[in-house]
Order: sequence, then structure tokens, then C-alpha cells
Amino acid sequence: MSHMNIVDVDLNLLKVFEALHDEVSASRAALRLGVTQSAVSAALRRLREVYGDPLFVRTGRGLAPTLRADQLKPLISEALNKCRQSLTLLDPHASDYTGRAVSLGLSDDFEIAFGRALIDDLAVRAPGLRLIFRQTHTQIVAQALSERTLDLALTAGGFNERMLSRQVLGDGYYLSLVDPQSLTPGQAQISVDEFVAREQILISSGGFIGIIDEALAALGRSRQVLASTTHFAALPYLLKGTRAVATVPAHAAWRIAEVSGLVPLACPLSLPRYPIEMGWRTHAQIDPALERVREAISATVGAALLVGGH
Repeated sequence: MSHMNIVDVDLNLLKVFEALHDEVSASRAALRLGVTQSAVSAALRRLREVYGDPLFVRTGRGLAPTLRADQLKPLISEALNKCRQSLTLLDPHASDYTGRAVSLGLSDDFEIAFGRALIDDLAVRAPGLRLIFRQTHTQIVAQALSERTLDLALTAGGFNERMLSRQVLGDGYYLSLVDPQSLTPGQAQISVDEFVAREQILISSGGFIGIIDEALAALGRSRQVLASTTHFAALPYLLKGTRAVATVPAHAAWRIAEVSGLVPLACPLSLPRYPIEMGWRTHAQIDPALERVREAISATVGAALLVGGH
């Protein structure tokens, strides 16, 4: 490990480190920074000397960060963000966020439902800002925010640790997706009997049981789960051409139906509604870039939930 003093280090190297970690490619990092690839390679050689570690190793798919690089990333990004915040104070109305990236943790149902709207909103609200979608869920989101691997998160709860702030955006509910060819002409709903008779596609991280099974158990009923998946995006391919049904959050059901031709129907079971929340590290709320993203999430997600999820 090198024992350098900060006065001996070109702090521009930290911008190269951040770009390399985000892009996992020297050529893409160079494009992002507006420099040549050889300049990025030279900076990486210097970074390796500074930190006494390879930092990034070449693989068949680009550059992979080492353990030390992953440990350094949140510290370096936090330092650079503080510098960016200080410059923003000089012009609080600055509208160019080029070079900034905000990582948003969310599950793919939220990404499917709201991702495009967030991108479009931020193109106006924070020009140049890059939004990075990262998969998360309620069991790990608080830790990810605390460890700075996420800047913001959108989940159905999970923000139950100190130093985290949260905002409830609205309530979520469930709809059942089916292939319209499996319905009789004019059919707009299915009964509990038909629901149970149909084969089921379960969306579950564990793959064995879900909220539907709990609701059916309360009625003394059960269902036949044909297959389980962790990816909402797979549903059109798993449901089309079959009589199977998948019951999913309404915001995802409406969006999937729009692009796939599947039909969302009211679930015949009584299922509880749940809060949809945005969370972030409390001390980060002065960051203008994060503030713009929070505003965009409040506007797009909040508005969609207000009108029923679509």
C-alpha cells in the first residue's frame, strides 16, 4: 500500500476512478469524461500506484472492480458529490447535471411501471443527469442505502433504520394478468373457482409461496403453481397462449398489459393494499441532484398511483 499525502495526488484521478467503476470499460469512461482512452489508461496506472491495488482487472466483458475498488467507490463518490454540491452553491439555479449519476434501487415491477416516465421527467428537470436503476427489495434496501451502494430507493417499505428518511407516495394493490384469448367473449372478471382452476405463475424471490396462497388458505382453498419467476418482465412470455394467470402489483400489470396485449383483471380475492415508499439517507437531502430525482419520483410515481397505477 502506498503512503501518499493528498497534496501529492491529482484529484482528477478520482473522477476517472468513478467513471471506470460506473462504466466498467475504459472506452466508455473516456467517452463519459471527454478524454482519450489512453488518458484513462494512464490515469488507471497512476491510481494503482496511489492505492497499491490493481483496482480493475480485465475480463471478457470489460473491467471488473476488485474488492478494494468496491470498498473505495462509496467513499470516492461521496467526496466528489460534496465537491459538486459546493460548486452548486455558487449557482443554486444551475441546471446542468452532466457527469452526475444517481443510483435508484427498485424492483423490476417499479422499473417497468415508472422507469420511462422518470427518465423523461429528469431529462427536463435535471439535464445531463444519469439515472442508474439497481435491483433491490425490502429485506436489503436499508442496508444498501446505509452502505451508500444506493442513493435513493423505491420499495414497498423497508426503510426502518436510523439516519434514513422516507416518503409515502401512495398505496399499491393487485391485479391478475391473463391472455385475452383465454377469456370468453365479453368476460371482464374471473371468479374464485375459475381463478383456482387456472394454472398459476408465481412471482416470488423464494419461488414457493406468495400473498395469494395466504388469501386462498383463509378460504380453505389452494392453487396449482405451474412455475415461479423472480422477473416481472418474463410474464408476457410465460402467459401468452395459455390459460395461466399471474397476480401482480397493479402498477406493473397496467404497464405490462400496454406493451404485451395481456389483460389486467380484478383479482377475485381480498388482498391487502400496501404502502409504496421512497427512501434516502437523511443527510443526503441537501444534494441538488438527489433532490431533483426525489421531485421526479414524487411527481411521476405519485401521480400514477393517484389515478390507479396507470
